[in-house]
Amino acid sequence: MSSNIFDLTGKIALVTGGSKGLGKSMARGLAEAGADVFISSRNEAELAAALAEILAGTGRRGGYAVADAADRSAMRILAQTALNQMGRVDILVNNAGTNAPQAIDEVTDEVWDRVLEVNLSSVMALTRELVPQMKERRWGRVIHISSILGQVSKEKRNIYSATKSALFGLARASAIDLGPFGITVNCIAPGPFLTDLPMNLLSDSEKQAFADHTALGRWGQPHELIGPCLLLASPAGCYITGQVLFVDGGFIAR
Repeated sequence: MSSNIFDLTGKIALVTGGSKGLGKSMARGLAEAGADVFISSRNEAELAAALAEILAGTGRRGGYAVADAADRSAMRILAQTALNQMGRVDILVNNAGTNAPQAIDEVTDEVWDRVLEVNLSSVMALTRELVPQMKERRWGRVIHISSILGQVSKEKRNIYSATKSALFGLARASAIDLGPFGITVNCIAPGPFLTDLPMNLLSDSEKQAFADHTALGRWGQPHELIGPCLLLASPAGCYITGQVLFVDGGFIAR
């Protein structure tokens, strides 16, 4: 088999939440594999700095747009902006997400609606906007970034776990819809990764407990999600669709 089955030269990728953390790492990995990259987040200063780092030394082109995933109309505008600037989108990585822990008897409608909009509705909306032009070319890759908390959970993760589980179902159904057009749809479910979101939410003892629960005894580094992303984005993963790839250091195995 060809050694360059992970080559993305000539492809164009859109990564939401691409200015930091896992999104930034995946965007960098896609650029290193040959893809042109478009990123979005809520912070323009972070986007400009991140894009420069993502593209540095790759010879690829890129762009960014400020977009709040909590605003469904912003997803439609984001899709159109990316298409206008880049010409098309071949690879969509739905990475933007948020978490607001609340026990089930403390859940507020405001928080429920906002987390659902960011973690689930925005994914549907952006995918809905971008798959028609993928169908025309009969090639596309859609990757939803879920979480191991879609499979297991912990205290006060009612809303987060509900949305991350829902991405499993969304990917499976969309895979069936889009398979005839040569488009694959999958989820990556990361375990404990060293990014701002869990670092800001968890106590030191909780952080250690997560590490101890993995088979490898440590948290993942953001760059360790690049390989799984490239597998699902490239010709290497062309027969993988409707699946959930757990990248968790063996967390769920314990």
